[in-house]
Amino acid sequence: MIGKKIQDNKEIRPNSRELIKLKENFPQFFNKEGEFELDKFQDLLKEEEIDISKEGYGLEFLGKSYAKYLSSLETETYLAPDIDHNSKEENKDSENLYIVGDNIDALKHLLGSYGGKIKCIYIDPPYNTGSDGFVYPDKFQFSAEEMSRNIGITEEEAQRILDLAGKSTHSAWLTFMYPRLVLARDLLKEDGVIFISIDDNEQGNLRLICDEVFGEENFEGHVHWRRRTNQPNDRTKMIGLVAEHILIYAKNNIALKEYGVGKIGLTGDFSNPDNDPRGPWNSKPWKVGSDQSGSRYKITTPDGRLLEEEWMGHEQNYLELLKDNRIYFPNGGKGWPRKKIFKKERELEGQCANNWWNHSEFGSNQKGSARLSDLFEGNKNLFSKPKPIELIEGILNVTTTDDDFYVLDFFSGSATTADAVMQVNAEDGGSRKYIMVQLPEKIEKNKPAFKAGYSTIDEVGRTRIEKAAAKIKEETNADLDYGYKLYYLEKPEEKTLVDLENFEPEIKLITDDMVSIFDNKHSSGKESIIATWLNGDGYGLSQSTEEYKLNNYKASKIEKSLYIIDEGLTDEDVMSLIKRIENEELDITRLVIYVHSVQFNVLHELRKNLKVLRNNKNVSLIERF
Repeated sequence: MIGKKIQDNKEIRPNSRELIKLKENFPQFFNKEGEFELDKFQDLLKEEEIDISKEGYGLEFLGKSYAKYLSSLETETYLAPDIDHNSKEENKDSENLYIVGDNIDALKHLLGSYGGKIKCIYIDPPYNTGSDGFVYPDKFQFSAEEMSRNIGITEEEAQRILDLAGKSTHSAWLTFMYPRLVLARDLLKEDGVIFISIDDNEQGNLRLICDEVFGEENFEGHVHWRRRTNQPNDRTKMIGLVAEHILIYAKNNIALKEYGVGKIGLTGDFSNPDNDPRGPWNSKPWKVGSDQSGSRYKITTPDGRLLEEEWMGHEQNYLELLKDNRIYFPNGGKGWPRKKIFKKERELEGQCANNWWNHSEFGSNQKGSARLSDLFEGNKNLFSKPKPIELIEGILNVTTTDDDFYVLDFFSGSATTADAVMQVNAEDGGSRKYIMVQLPEKIEKNKPAFKAGYSTIDEVGRTRIEKAAAKIKEETNADLDYGYKLYYLEKPEEKTLVDLENFEPEIKLITDDMVSIFDNKHSSGKESIIATWLNGDGYGLSQSTEEYKLNNYKASKIEKSLYIIDEGLTDEDVMSLIKRIENEELDITRLVIYVHSVQFNVLHELRKNLKVLRNNKNVSLIERF
């Protein structure tokens, strides 16, 4: 099912990805031989009075050509849905996603359905401190000679790149990050934003590669977040490190400005559902944060519940706001109280500051650890320095005033981002959706998480999501998506990869069952093929197909696409299919077949009949292997 990708990878070069984009956006500058006509392109630039700069600077590092090459390669993995998990009541209709596997492969898969659709990306990658465990993970499946030939460098340089394996140098870290950022850029909406946490070790290098990947003009800001409440005990440096950096880049600065951004402390769009004469309003929580002081008293909700908590103001202040119609209970009165903020008042507040220093508003490492410990019934240190949900909530709120968009975190870790998305949705009734990606990194046996029964980091993250969902539902009873769909990235055995690489559709020499070879412990081969193809065809990872019976053969249908994967298609099934298309009983525009499963004479009959459909019908035949 991934044979074409494997064969295409043999022709990939470091700049293949950028050249494909160039051809897609400027086809008029390529002649029929596929050559780029530079003179014509320069004439266009001159007509628009755009200067061609011959000066500039950038970041060069060992492995950069290889990093570009990695971003252009197609993934040779497939998506295996966890059928048992995904069929549970709380998960079957969920639009949230959790993908277990290498994030560079996950990002390539996500481009099939989510490219250009992600509004907000937050990542907390390895900081390369020398003690955080980062080493370059690539196992390099080829020699220096093969690398030299594939990416156009000398064998000496190729060998130096191969020697990066297992290293934690600046070049190793940059080679690791560069292709992931390139892919992340292509996932963002035109008005999308990426937030990247980092510390002093690689902050300068990260800024330079982000300037190159996203464009220097799309740099939105550099936030300083105070991660700790106490003073550092590291006396080896003159300045104590209590803060981290968050670099912010837009996909398209112009589009972002046209669409608008959000504001810290506010969630959702401005509207006026109760026709308040003061105009459109938004809201912020009336309940205090976990390390914030307030006043304890009882509040009666519109649906009759009695809430006794620490609130933002004194009871008299609350009663005055309630009388002034400035207190709002979301979710039809079932949510927690929020204070109204009117748009005309918000417009006087100005931009978001770049110092996020207030722990009650943006949290700290201590608060992140406390939240995790609370969710895991007092178990401490299950994860090192987890980010607090308050920090992610701030990021979500400053990204946009919308409350229905995708949030991606492809270094998911303890899954703080998923927790924060559910928390904000519970507060304002929003429909934000998360996509988490985490490598199934093994936990050392001496770590508290292993002793608590967890063998990989993704197990901790997924359990945290489920515990957070239960806690939020218990506390708020909010009507939101508490579940998630779970997928694993699997790679076929080496023999299968070789067979697919050498396969010629017109000369079917593979005799193995090419469906069951993709069976895995999470799903059958057919279920994996369907999931991978649906995602690649733009249907996403939260939809499913329905069974469609021809004569005797059972195909899979979604919208206007029909998929034929299993063996057993006969001439009678083909004629039944053609007849139904022609008499409009079956309305499809695409027929996708797995050629390994279809006998050659049946495939020939199918091709022939689809070319001569009556009643002006037109169905594209897509053959995959």
